Amino acid sequence: MKPASPLDVRLFDDVPLLDIPFSPQVHIEALEDPDANAASLLAGLLQPQARICPKHLYDAQGCALYGAICTLDEYYPTRTEAAIFARHRRDIAARLPRNCQWVDLGCGDGAKAFDWLEHVAATRYVGVDIAEDWLRDTLERGAKRFPDVEFVGIVTDFTRPLSLSHVRDSAHDYTPVLFYPGSSIGNFEPDEALALLKAMRQHLGRDGRLLIGVDAPKAVATLEAAYDDALGVTAAFNRNALRAVNRTLGASFEPATFAHRAVFDPERSRIEMHLVALHAQTVRLGVAQRRFEAGETIVTEHSYKYTPERFAELLSQAGFGQIDRFTDERGWFNVFLAAPAGALE
Repeated sequence: MKPASPLDVRLFDDVPLLDIPFSPQVHIEALEDPDANAASLLAGLLQPQARICPKHLYDAQGCALYGAICTLDEYYPTRTEAAIFARHRRDIAARLPRNCQWVDLGCGDGAKAFDWLEHVAATRYVGVDIAEDWLRDTLERGAKRFPDVEFVGIVTDFTRPLSLSHVRDSAHDYTPVLFYPGSSIGNFEPDEALALLKAMRQHLGRDGRLLIGVDAPKAVATLEAAYDDALGVTAAFNRNALRAVNRTLGASFEPATFAHRAVFDPERSRIEMHLVALHAQTVRLGVAQRRFEAGETIVTEHSYKYTPERFAELLSQAGFGQIDRFTDERGWFNVFLAAPAGALE
């Protein structure tokens, strides 16, 4: 274990986000702008097609519900990706840089990354997540489990420009491996996904690597069941976003008056999650209000499904060169290991 020393990480125009000592007692200070967050949320709800950014699904209760979703029979992505990792871990690990800093994007409970830390020569772990309480617990557990690894946390979300250069450069001797499992890249519109991949490429320098999970198209019934399970856990997860809105805006949503709906759009190759008003109602949104007619929807999430060829094309457009793909027997899910273009020349 390295001796405790403070790390001042400055991101997004040098706004200090956190000050973390390298010790099992991890301290996180998040300075997100609550006024800007509330303004963005309100603007989305007042659009002709009302929207709630997916990040509002992940408060403490939302994180717990998402953890339950990952164990459901219908929700294949988590177990399919885990099987790919288990089957190909040795091969993938052999292609990763040694003495790396493992940057876990949207880290959640860190379980997926911790499985990798046991097989790669990681010197540093950087957890990045919107849920501060979850991140704090993840870092504390990780620091106790891996006492020879530095643990750092960043509280932010990917709706803002990805800018981790300060935390990367503060340990410039450690080659970055960006880890983005779970097919969360699918929650971005394709142009936004490309912009994020380009930002990831810029963070890797010459020798870094991107390890990313991507869900693939498949039978509509399988896709829709994964996002609308028989037990109603995903429905509760979706409606919970309205509770988060109530806290953030002082709004008056009654979650029970909205139904969960998940449908696959084959033309756009995406699952669409909506909340559907069960009857006409007027909702207070802090200083504003909005009328929802019966059947009117709020979009809470899009989840794009990429063929291997389409996603490899995105990676190439983003500036990645050697691209290796690992998949399962049915081709339901793909894991890509990508190096910056020119890295291996």
